[in-house]
This record gives sequence, C-alpha cells and structure tokens, in this order.
Amino acid sequence: MAQQQPPPGAQSGRPSPPPGAGPFPPGMQPGQQPTPEQIRAVQARIAAEAEKAGMTVPQFIERQKALAMQQQQGQQPSPEQVRQMQAQIAAEAEKAGLTVPQYVERLKAQAMQQQQMRQQQQQGAQPGKQVPIAPGPPKPEGIAVAKFLRSQDLKLRTCIFNDQRKDMFKVKRAIRALHSPAYEKARKKNPILPEVKDRVTAENTLKTLPLSMLALRVSKVDPHQGHNHGKKKRVKGLWTVKVEPQQEARDDYYYVFLYEGPQWKNKLYAAGALGVILAVVFFPLWPYHLRLGVWYLSMGLLGLLGLFFAMAIFRLILFLVTMFVTPPGFWLYPNLFEDVGFFDSFKPLWAWHEDEAAVKQRKKEERQKKKARREAKANGTFVKKDKSKQPAAATTEKPADPPSSSSSASEEPEISKPVTSSATGAEPIPKDGNVQAQQRNLAARVEETEDE
Repeated sequence: MAQQQPPPGAQSGRPSPPPGAGPFPPGMQPGQQPTPEQIRAVQARIAAEAEKAGMTVPQFIERQKALAMQQQQGQQPSPEQVRQMQAQIAAEAEKAGLTVPQYVERLKAQAMQQQQMRQQQQQGAQPGKQVPIAPGPPKPEGIAVAKFLRSQDLKLRTCIFNDQRKDMFKVKRAIRALHSPAYEKARKKNPILPEVKDRVTAENTLKTLPLSMLALRVSKVDPHQGHNHGKKKRVKGLWTVKVEPQQEARDDYYYVFLYEGPQWKNKLYAAGALGVILAVVFFPLWPYHLRLGVWYLSMGLLGLLGLFFAMAIFRLILFLVTMFVTPPGFWLYPNLFEDVGFFDSFKPLWAWHEDEAAVKQRKKEERQKKKARREAKANGTFVKKDKSKQPAAATTEKPADPPSSSSSASEEPEISKPVTSSATGAEPIPKDGNVQAQQRNLAARVEETEDE
C-alpha cells in the first residue's frame, strides 16, 4: 500500500502559499519554501490588488488563474507539435496527389476565398457599406427589378441628365413598392427577383440597379453653388441632375432611370412618322378623290383658325368697351388663353375681370387648402373638398360699387356672394333686390408644383 506523501511544506512545518497567489517575493529560490512572513506579505498584496480591482480575494485569484491559462494557450507550439503538424500536412498532400508546397498554396487560396466571402456577406448585410460599380453587362436580377419598378406607380418626375430627359423617382416609393403585395406576386411569376424580408434586403435589392447601371442616385445641380449670394427663389422647370458618388438608399434620395424598358413603342412611333413623311412626299401620286378631300379638310381648318382669331379680337374689343362702361370689365371665354385643357378653355362662357390682388389672394387660399389636405392625408384623416370650387368652371363675385363720400375712407367695399347667370347653368342669388354678376375666374391655372 503506497504511503501518501505529505503536501509541500508539511515536513518543514511551513504552510504552502495559496493557489493563484502569483510569484513569490524576490530573493526566494524556486525550490525554497516561503516563510510565514512571506506568505502573509503575499496575501496582503493580493488583498490590496483585489481591493483596487473592486473584487473579493477569491474572485481575484480566479481571474489570475484564467489569465495564466490564456497565456499558456497563446504560447508557441513545441517542436513535437510542429513535427506532428508537418507529418499531418504531408499525409494530406499525398492523399490529394500534390506536393507539400502546392498543398500549402491551395490551403492559403481557400482561406483567402473564405475571408472574401465573409467580407462580402458583411457588406451585403450592412446598408451603409458601398460596393464598387464594375462595368459590364447588367445582371438578370437587376433587369427584373428595373422592369418591376417601371411597372409601378412611383410618381416619376422628368429631369435633365446628360442633356437628355430622364425619369426620376424617390427611394421611399421604390422601397414601398418592393414591400408591396405586387412584388410578392411578381416574384412568384419570376423567381429571379431577390427576396425582400425587411428594410435591409429591400435596400440591397434596390442597389442592384446601380450595380448594373440601370438606375443611379442623382442630386440637383445648383448653378449658383459657390457664389456669395443668398438663396434664390425657386424657378419652375425641370431639374438638371448629376450623379452622386455614394449610391446610398435613403428615403429622401432620388434615383434616375437609365433603363428605358422595351423600345417597341418608340419603334412603332418611328415607323408611323416615316409612313407620314412618305405619304406627304408621294402626295402628287394620290388618287384624285383623296387629294380633293385633303383640300376641303385644309380649307375647313383654315376657316376654324380664322374664326378663332376673329373671336379673340372681338373679346378684346368687348373687354375694352365694358372696362370703361361697367368696370372692372367683361370677358368672353375668360380661360381661352389659360394653361388648361381644350374643352376647359371654353368654360365658363363669360366672367368679370379679376384684378391682380384678388388673384394673389385666391392663389394663397388654394395653397392653404392643398396644404391642409396633404396634412390631413398624412395624419390619416379625410378632408371634404369644397364642391363649389370646380376647375375652369367656377365663378367669383363682382366687386360692389365703391362706398359713397359720406362713408369713412377706411371702410372697404362689400363683396357679395358668388353668383352665376343662366349662361353658366347656376341660379342667381339676389341681395338687396339686385343680382350681382359673375367675375372672371382663373382657377384653372396650373400652379407651381411644390417639392415633396
């Protein structure tokens, strides 16, 4: 029966140091047992370091043990371990039918490829990461996404890009379309469309467009950039845009379509234009009855054009006469030269002239109503439109006679309610025994569109 050996220090009567106590005090040999004074000094030093670290003594000792184990694991391999690894690599290279250097190079290439794949996956998962755009043919998934977005209502706006008219859309509407049930339905028919689960995947799907040069992020060109003057008033017209270097996908960013889609419509229009040109060129070869019909048609169009100019001159003379006889003047077909549709140009039949101050006030009220409707729509409420206001057909009131000399100068003329005559199909509204005539209305003017 083997006799149990006493612990170190038991024969000499000296206690052993606590585990994890660290190195012994200086001057002590590795095989020498510490004295009780040295053990107490080590314990006091451990207690002080544990107190500085905000831990108890057992917790500090456990941490020291863990650090020592980590240091042992990070040590260089022993020569025996190196020889074992070399033998294992040689055996695997022999199985693969390669030399050891060739096998090592293949392992390096595989490790590098795996690292690149991990980096690409991380870049694809983060919307802020940028991927360089490589020239080449568009990818099939990018073409599929472009076709789908072209078929959706993105509220496209026309802009000038490289001296050409292009369609521009906002990112938030494209993201909304990718999250719509229409995209899921299209994906069932065309599995090449990328899957969209959340915002990140939607942005990655949208980024397939710039990667394939099918759509690019753009911004408006400021012709006064760098000049020392204040902000100019917005001029109505088309945006001139430029490409941004960072192709990000934030909600307020704009993208311009470079993908035009199928060109069969343009080809059909070109063929039709070519046919019309050939028909005009070969007009002398037409049959006699066709040439006679074209002559009558041209004479009829010339007659209509002459009637139009005659009506324009007559309405101007009528306005000049009524401006002095019954101010503020009377217009026949007040919307004849306004920016409205063809049929709206002849509605209403007549109206009183409207001064500039009244036009500005009416436009201001219309803008306020549009703003209120937009805010109500954004809040999810419904605002009932004013049915009395109809484009190009509503009438306004004629200002009442100016106040008499007995009234004060600060008193403004009274405005009656809007009325119409039988010519416009509405019932007149009497006031004080008099029927007020209608005033010219320009409600059908196209206002300047506001930026979203």
